[in-house]
Amino acid sequence: MLLKDFISEAVSALESLYGQNEARAMILGLCEDVLGTRSYTHIVEPDFVIADRKLPELQKKLSRLAEAEPLQYVVGHAPFCGYDFRVTPDVLIPRQETELLCRNAIGFASRISRMRLSSGKFASAVRILDLCTGSGCIAWTLALSVPGAETVGTDISEKALALARSQDFRTIQKNTGAKSPRFVLHDILKAGTGEDTGNVTGKFDLIVSNPPYVTESEKALMSRNVLEYEPAGALFVPDDDPLLYYRAIAAFSMDHLNPDGAGFVEINEAFGAQTAEIFIAAGFSRTELTKDLNNRNRILHFWR
Repeated sequence: MLLKDFISEAVSALESLYGQNEARAMILGLCEDVLGTRSYTHIVEPDFVIADRKLPELQKKLSRLAEAEPLQYVVGHAPFCGYDFRVTPDVLIPRQETELLCRNAIGFASRISRMRLSSGKFASAVRILDLCTGSGCIAWTLALSVPGAETVGTDISEKALALARSQDFRTIQKNTGAKSPRFVLHDILKAGTGEDTGNVTGKFDLIVSNPPYVTESEKALMSRNVLEYEPAGALFVPDDDPLLYYRAIAAFSMDHLNPDGAGFVEINEAFGAQTAEIFIAAGFSRTELTKDLNNRNRILHFWR
């Protein structure tokens, strides 16, 4: 079968779900993953023939896409901040908005790291904590971007933690000296209640989190591929208490953030001011909202 014919037929199969442009992008991504082709191969090589041994795999994965399963789960990985992360339906798919959180956090952690270099071999490592880590994409990105940092990622899901631990960046680490994050079971909503068994101790220079923040009522606005495949527990919060995770993160951060440390959390655009008020009420003297590419409040920066 010619590559150009497969692409044409596959795009037609997905158009009703995604529209032509998104469907084409997905099929080109699928072909790149399975065949090693590029987005333009079918154009510059119109006679490119798909090997017979590859067709069954392509057709099987196309069938999954036609059931609205996200491409990232179908191929088993997703790009994030220039790295490639393993993903499964046990974790959220990394999103572009969260890259903004990482860029801000990396800038802060890197400044601390440079300031401590003057202490030479006696310099203490930057300590970073990622709450609700999921795939570990934030924790790993920060650890790889700030070599020498001691990073901890926490989650309530053992499956998510197993996936986070399985991310493989050994080649990058060998070249940079970056340390692997430590991933531990921890329920931020039970922190300080006596019911939390998570092993998160000491003070941190940086605390980050992308917690659940989509309200139940917002489900009506979301697409099938998200609702049917991504883990609801990592996405949704009740309408009558949409900021419960931020209250817990604010209280926890007051106890575990160094005096000159800072935090960054991804937020629901509808609750920017209210989320900032939670951190002020918890004892943080300063907060700052950062907008995403769509000009929506997306990241809250907090510090003492």
